[in-house]
Amino acid sequence: MGHQSYHILLLVACLLYPFTATALSQNYYAKTCPNVEKIVRQAVQKKIQQTFVTIPGTLRLFFHDCFVNGCDASVIIQSTSNNKAEKDHPDNISLAGDGFDTVIKAKAAVDAVAGCTNNVSCADILALATRDVVNLSGGPFWEVELGRFDGLVSTASSVNGKLPQPTDDLNKLNSLFAKNGLTQAEMVALSGAHTVGFSHCDRFTKRIYGFTPKNPVDPTLNAQYATQLQKMCPTNVDPRIAVSMDPISPRIFDNVYYKNLINGKGLFTSDQVLYTDPRTRGLVTNWAQSSFNFKKAFAQSMIKLGRVGVKNAKNGNIRVQCDAFN
Repeated sequence: MGHQSYHILLLVACLLYPFTATALSQNYYAKTCPNVEKIVRQAVQKKIQQTFVTIPGTLRLFFHDCFVNGCDASVIIQSTSNNKAEKDHPDNISLAGDGFDTVIKAKAAVDAVAGCTNNVSCADILALATRDVVNLSGGPFWEVELGRFDGLVSTASSVNGKLPQPTDDLNKLNSLFAKNGLTQAEMVALSGAHTVGFSHCDRFTKRIYGFTPKNPVDPTLNAQYATQLQKMCPTNVDPRIAVSMDPISPRIFDNVYYKNLINGKGLFTSDQVLYTDPRTRGLVTNWAQSSFNFKKAFAQSMIKLGRVGVKNAKNGNIRVQCDAFN
């Protein structure tokens, strides 16, 4: 192969796989901040003791960050008078404040330790905190790869069309995840994050009121569950009322999410479709039966998600404050 052809191939590979550009490693902070994992975990534990919302809030923050411009903590940036940031896009407005607060408090704890000050990125702290909230609520533990730099850009307009919607069908979900280098199986595994946390009434009312002229209630919804949802979300309810994503064990990171799908208790269309569509039904059935298989797949998928669009010293930096650019 000629030298020039090799360079063209390399360029094509970089364009096709923007999510593998920077090398991450588990011992990235071994010399600069060797106790970073312990410090972050203690801060996360303390925050969880204050409020359970820390768990789903942090987990959702990580997803929303990685799917828009990569895992670079750009979702934490506050808007200013001349820049509307990612967090103020309609798809991010419902992100729980406790998720942001977890990262900011963990960063302060890290920076308070000699040698660690301004050496650890907010993006890495968010990745570690996410692993910890999952693990501390009964989910798997995985080794987090580190070495991400913080992004230098955060705009609300960049969020458009990047995040899954409650009404998405399987093709739409597959396409969104594929853009981030994630497979259909990894998408089904990561959807299992809905085993903890909550949604707001306005995100699913179309399924329980006026679904179609012929079927006011989505026929894929368990009838008893639909009645329960109507009681929690009457037609004139405040749309911000919160409903647990998993009606059975909403505070435990387990495989009950998949059992719910088999029983027609997926809250969103984008949840229930994983069982109604034959392409993914087998995985749902497998993970409903085996907590071990689900947790293993989830951990591996989270490692891969954490590599999406990571920044390096050339296109990122280490933020002094997680919610503001240096």
